[in-house]
Amino acid sequence: MRLAIMQPYFFPYIGYFQLIYAVDTFVVYDDVNYINRGWINRNNLLAKDKPELVTLQLMGASQNKLINEIHVGHNRLKLLKNISQKYSKAPCFQRVFPVIEDIMCYQEDNLSLFLDYSLRAVCDYLSIHPKWMLSSYIEKDNALKGQNKILSICKSLHATHYINPPGGRHLYDHELFEEQGIKLSFIETECSPYKQFSGDFVSHCQRPK
Repeated sequence: MRLAIMQPYFFPYIGYFQLIYAVDTFVVYDDVNYINRGWINRNNLLAKDKPELVTLQLMGASQNKLINEIHVGHNRLKLLKNISQKYSKAPCFQRVFPVIEDIMCYQEDNLSLFLDYSLRAVCDYLSIHPKWMLSSYIEKDNALKGQNKILSICKSLHATHYINPPGGRHLYDHELFEEQGIKLSFIETECSPYKQFSGDFVSHCQRPK
């Protein structure tokens, strides 16, 4: 069974969804510490052919708290209006915006559950339907850290193949995974230029290079 485990991000980059598409089971890693100035609640909008950082407001956010212990603030509708203004003339806006509107109007204040809903909604639009789980609902040794905790989840779910984005190459040890009978591999993000507005294609808008 092919497995991926990722922290939830606020409308993540295309490689995130390519990872989900590549696995049989996807785990939203929601019982790890929140990261300040990360991509859990931030993203870029394309504004006048340049990335513009936007932030989903949070209540009680702290690196000493788990993602599922934090709550969403009160700027969702403001962000939705900003997205509408920035992208109203973008190709496919009429088809895609209702998905975004549904997500941003979703009445859930828990950050983990809100982001979980948003990821599921986008995957449903893209017809990507792996088995889906929250890590906080999986039986494991929560005292473990790093790759040992990942391995604990892999063993709990009987995974035979763990797949991760390339950024995890320095975090995981092939030999340690092999000792547990689990193949470890990394998936490279593929993104072909596409029509955005009238200017040149702006790459890596959703996440810095």
